[in-house]
Amino acid sequence: MDIVAGLLAGDRGAVARLISMVEDDGQEARQALAALYPHTGRAHIVGVTGVPGAGKSTLVNELTKEYRGKGKRVGIVAVDATSPFSGGALLGDRIRMQELTGDPGVFIRSMATRGSLGGLARATGDVVKVLDAAGYDVIFVETVGAGQSEVEIAKASHTTIVVTAPGLGDEIQALKAGILEIADIFAVNKADREGADRTALELEAMLDLNEQEWRPPVLKTIALHGEGIADVVEAVEAHAVYLKESGQFAVRERGRAKGELEAILRHELIERLFGKVGGDRFEALLDMVVRRELDPYLAAEMLLREMR
Repeated sequence: MDIVAGLLAGDRGAVARLISMVEDDGQEARQALAALYPHTGRAHIVGVTGVPGAGKSTLVNELTKEYRGKGKRVGIVAVDATSPFSGGALLGDRIRMQELTGDPGVFIRSMATRGSLGGLARATGDVVKVLDAAGYDVIFVETVGAGQSEVEIAKASHTTIVVTAPGLGDEIQALKAGILEIADIFAVNKADREGADRTALELEAMLDLNEQEWRPPVLKTIALHGEGIADVVEAVEAHAVYLKESGQFAVRERGRAKGELEAILRHELIERLFGKVGGDRFEALLDMVVRRELDPYLAAEMLLREMR
């Protein structure tokens, strides 16, 4: 395929076109992804998540500049909240990262969540593969930081940075509900604000209660002024070394592949079910469930029987 050859030859236009094809989820895109798949697996995927307002986009912007100073090519997938009016991404991330757009070593794509579970667009994994095959060394995936997106991003990344900041309410209590387990690095951003030291100390205290081979470093940053950014990059690189030396890289790669395969299967099975059974039949059974005439398990069993 010409678009695959162009992408592998470094054509940014081919990268952009293929990502658009992937988002539209056509057969041509799937064929292109199959051809590209042997060229993937070289990039380090870094998830960036955390509470809204913590400055995730500014942090990613500064981390990208730091990596570019090291000669690394960087891809950014900014998974944005879906616009309730257009169904498209609100593009706030691209606006904040506009100073990077003229750099040929950086590729930024903003994607709408489109109502996907956990805030991650279903096509995110495929877009990451496109950027990986295109030769980007580090790929940041930044989420909207709401719902289950934190857990979802950990499954899709090699290294997960959880960003928080002082003065955003009870953010540490929120972190206790699962985010502590998925963080590989904590960035306490806006560290020039009052309460930053306390936030960092509370995170350290929580980590003291949770013994693990890799202890996530708690790093204070002021992304707006570029402070503490080099320390975060150093931590990401140290975590990459740890993953390789401990054998956890292979474990995470298998977990990523499993999660992706399961997501594809769920999507395909539902699509085939609707193709075989039809939306009207589904709605009729749904009405019976709502009226308590049928329980959801029996309704699902009936739909699966009719799919055969």
